[in-house]
Amino acid sequence: MGKENPKEAAKKIKMLVFDVDGVMTDGSITYDEDGKEYKTFNAKDGHGIVRMNKSGFITAIITARNNGTVSHRAKNLNFTELYQGYKYKLPALEELMQKYNLTYDNVSYMGDDLPDICILEKVGLACCPNDAVKEVQDICNFKSQYNGGKGAVRELCDFILEVQGIEKDYIVAEGPNK
Repeated sequence: MGKENPKEAAKKIKMLVFDVDGVMTDGSITYDEDGKEYKTFNAKDGHGIVRMNKSGFITAIITARNNGTVSHRAKNLNFTELYQGYKYKLPALEELMQKYNLTYDNVSYMGDDLPDICILEKVGLACCPNDAVKEVQDICNFKSQYNGGKGAVRELCDFILEVQGIEKDYIVAEGPNK
């Protein structure tokens, strides 16, 4: 069973869902001497999420790990939904789809590793960064030219907006110096 052409699939997208490690980050996990975990995110990716939210899309994170940094990033970018601690991710996605009355065809998911396959093989627009594992790349109909944490999320956001004919609005991200 082959996946639909990415442009045709992108026309139907109403919700974008992302894994974190290896997608929104480069997959590096840094610990300090006390075991506190740190992650590095890409500002351009973040602006892509802000644009999707302001354009009326539902944005969500489903990740296996529980991390305060992810909670902070999700809040900072106004993600619609955040699901942490889901080693098996499909139930979280199904809950989201039911909540927003969506089908798999309305969902774009970006993942990079084996735990993401359970979702990628079902959604309309299955996406991965350039450096995703081969098994993931083989089932995706959208492969970014950028690596995880290095612009893959932004490329996907721009692609969906362009396919759906939504103009770039050049919105400045909100912050303390409005």
